[in-house]
Amino acid sequence: MVTQITRGIKISVLTSFEGTYFKNYKLHFAFSYEITIENHSKDSVQLKTRHWEILDSLNTVEIVDGEGVIGKKPVLKPGEKHTYNSGCLLSSPFGAMSGYFNMINFTTTRNFKVIVPTFKLSAPFALN
Repeated sequence: MVTQITRGIKISVLTSFEGTYFKNYKLHFAFSYEITIENHSKDSVQLKTRHWEILDSLNTVEIVDGEGVIGKKPVLKPGEKHTYNSGCLLSSPFGAMSGYFNMINFTTTRNFKVIVPTFKLSAPFALN
């Protein structure tokens, strides 16, 4: 698990290799990840948008921007947490993801970025 705290918001990430399969005549490596967002600040916050940079070991980078996470824009009061699961496909058995969440602080009405720590994606069978 990797974790990071930005402005009182703690992000924790767990990853898992889900298997391989063919799509459009090409082998893909499927990974899932679980992200927990914990509000350790004194203010209520809301996740508005996400930004991901997905890198695989073949040096391809995919940028993903979007509203919320899995269709939700969770509001977190002090002490609350939100956990969600998602996934990605890589063209190789190794890669990494990094990014950030754009959030709003309801007390100050200011927007701020919460960094998601870089997390590795690796298929166990490919490790030496």
